[in-house]
Amino acid sequence: MHRNDRTAERRALALGGVALLAAAATGCVSMPSGGPPQRLEVPQGAADGVQVHVYPVAPHKGESPGDLLAGFLDSSNADQANYDTAKQYLTADAAKRWRPDAKVVVLAEPPARSHPVPGPDETTVPISVTGTQVAQLDGRHTYQAARSGDYQEKFIFVKVAEGPDAGQWRIDQLPDGLIVDQTNFKNTYKPVHRYFFAAPDPTSELAQANPVLVPDPIYLRRRIDPLTEAARATTEGPSQWLGPVVTTTLQGVKVVSATAGDNRVAAVKVEGVELGKDANSCRKMAQQFFQTLADQQGKLDRLDLSSPKGGCSIGSAEAARVAPGALAGGENGMQAYIQLADGRLTRYGQSGGDPVPANAEPVPVAGVLGQPAQGNQPRPGELAVRRDGNAVAVIDKDGRNLYWAGLNPSDKYGEPIVSSHAAQGLASPSWDGRGDLWLVDRDPAVPRVLMVRERTGTTGRERTGTTGRERTIVPVTVEGLDKRSVQSLRISSDGTRVALLLRGSDGKTKLSLGLVAHGGTATAPTARITGLRELAPQLAEVAAVSWSDTDQLVVLGKEADRLQQLHFLGTDGSQSTDSPLQGGESMTALSATEARVQADQVGPAVLAASGTGVYRLKDNQWHAVTSKATPATFIYPG
Repeated sequence: MHRNDRTAERRALALGGVALLAAAATGCVSMPSGGPPQRLEVPQGAADGVQVHVYPVAPHKGESPGDLLAGFLDSSNADQANYDTAKQYLTADAAKRWRPDAKVVVLAEPPARSHPVPGPDETTVPISVTGTQVAQLDGRHTYQAARSGDYQEKFIFVKVAEGPDAGQWRIDQLPDGLIVDQTNFKNTYKPVHRYFFAAPDPTSELAQANPVLVPDPIYLRRRIDPLTEAARATTEGPSQWLGPVVTTTLQGVKVVSATAGDNRVAAVKVEGVELGKDANSCRKMAQQFFQTLADQQGKLDRLDLSSPKGGCSIGSAEAARVAPGALAGGENGMQAYIQLADGRLTRYGQSGGDPVPANAEPVPVAGVLGQPAQGNQPRPGELAVRRDGNAVAVIDKDGRNLYWAGLNPSDKYGEPIVSSHAAQGLASPSWDGRGDLWLVDRDPAVPRVLMVRERTGTTGRERTGTTGRERTIVPVTVEGLDKRSVQSLRISSDGTRVALLLRGSDGKTKLSLGLVAHGGTATAPTARITGLRELAPQLAEVAAVSWSDTDQLVVLGKEADRLQQLHFLGTDGSQSTDSPLQGGESMTALSATEARVQADQVGPAVLAASGTGVYRLKDNQWHAVTSKATPATFIYPG
């Protein structure tokens, strides 16, 4: 059977003889220069709205090695859980050796194949498969973006001597895993999340009292019992990269099934654990499963977890207490702030992300930050509002000193908490959800990353002398810099991951994501950033980054020989939209928030500055920030 005939047969089986045309729209929006707001369409996978079951096709008698290889590649990516049909293309020994779940190689285009013509007496034929690799899934379903590189593997065909396939060509040697092009990857695989608890920080009472779940993005086949597969993937444990900073309650648990009904109630049946022995452990397990299944269902009201020996149930309110983003600030985290040209800090609109009235004027905050700087007071430069909305980290305009200011009417500046010897040395203050402040000192003589922790007590390394609270300054070790320097950072609300802009010896700034590990004691805490990995190798230069969700970054950067654009990237490096946002070439800065308080909120909330003004992206629409006052900078808490 010819390759085109096989493709037609496969499509006919998949569509049941019905002609089906599906166009996957890609959306973009330009930074508005005037007129009404423009709609940003965030595309979903092509198969989200068109659920087509793709059936594998078995090999036919007399097929050539080339056609057999094409059939094998198609069948291995069809909707069959155990790959039984794909294994029919292999010799009996090869079928036993082949590990299809070892990895998935993603190529830019369908793989190219060599076309050897076997002679009449030949019994062995090698065929090379080549392409440009752009990504890979590992054995734990984790997506790994890759610099575009050459891919080549060899398939060895043999003519079977005996048995049912005697006289037929079959694959005897092949690489483990699957090979798929980008288009089929998007149609076959679905991005989902499994959830694990942030590892406890032994030095922080707040961290121990406020457990929170951390998303671990993975890809699963979208039409192979996706709920059960997601639950099983959660019991397998976290990705190798995230593992050092999270914990799980699901060791030894085996998932029998996971279902969810139209009544928004999910049920997970497990084995290998006695759920009736420890009610607290059962509820923690249920919380991990709740978030994993809710991520796919959209919303759940209850999850029932059961085993042959006991079980438990949790509702949405209990699940929300440890949900991802629980430490992002809620309504306070959705409050936009604008620093005016005269230095005053103002609130723009209302908290909770409510729509900003037309021509609304920013309202100065209470305390010293809501007033123009006077006399010898510090002139505010970079600011970071704590996620609870009650304090602000202030770096002065010279970039030499860090101050702390409250937002009560009587609050004033204290003494500098941190100082740098270099002009514009201090930069990018960023708060995690437990009140720790992170920042960079870019002093070329002594570059450093710092964590500042506020606590009450009678001892501490440094104190402000104005609030009665003590602040411990913790030098943070950054592993794996390899002669690069940290230019800025943004910490996630759960405090487990940090986005870093690193400048290399070539002068270019790239984006990396690191893990935060805590140690030491309450009076002598330590912190280090480890596991650095480049997140957007396709970007030649990155200007700014911010967290727009617990699993997503908004990145202002550009590819080689292209204009600067706004990209939404998952924490695994995968592109969250099919196309970057247009208009990014005019942007100079951005800020976003992980906070979510509206169930019907569409897309991330982002503030961006361009040459024509300040714009707010909310529910996937750009809104001009209109004000009689002149805005200088803008921020969301964090």
